[in-house]
Amino acid sequence: MYIVIEGQDGTGKDTQAKLLADFFRKQGKTVVHYAESGTASENPFIADIARLNYGSEQNIEEHTRSLLYVINRYEQWKKLAEPTLKSGGVVITTRNWFSTLIYQGYGLKVSRKFIIKLHKLMMPEPYFHPDKIVIFTISDEESARRLIAQGKDRQAEVFKSKGKNFQKTLKQAYLTVAKDYQVPTLSADPDIETVQKNLRQLFQI
Repeated sequence: MYIVIEGQDGTGKDTQAKLLADFFRKQGKTVVHYAESGTASENPFIADIARLNYGSEQNIEEHTRSLLYVINRYEQWKKLAEPTLKSGGVVITTRNWFSTLIYQGYGLKVSRKFIIKLHKLMMPEPYFHPDKIVIFTISDEESARRLIAQGKDRQAEVFKSKGKNFQKTLKQAYLTVAKDYQVPTLSADPDIETVQKNLRQLFQI
């Protein structure tokens, strides 16, 4: 089973993915969970690219940044996701190619046609067809509260440092993508336990 959890910053994607992974492991299933950004990767190559992408002082052209995201996306799919799925395990990723479409495309005006073509060229067809997918939504007030709570180091990351207007653009873009690609949404505003309960109900697991 291939599961994708998407949503803008501060929606608790990683927290919910970890809880979902624990749920499947208790059922005796083999589970691989990772963030497509690569920020928590134990692979030095993937982690180095993630540092380039997210370091606020890295002056990277946005088309180049899009390419770097695809490199991490492809590496992790081939080394982690694909083998696990072939052996009948569960793969849970936080973010997928929608993040690049939204952040670089809608947010930073990189050609959305370029982003779509790039992913179609690089990523295998099964990547685009998760068994379960959700986009987390969040209120402006709750989003601001959580971003502040993450601390100054996280706030300084390249996208989180762009301010409220950029976050509002991302929020609207996620709603647009959810509609265009018929992806269900789920509010991340409630407490962690409630969101997890609602997520399992949505996924019917």
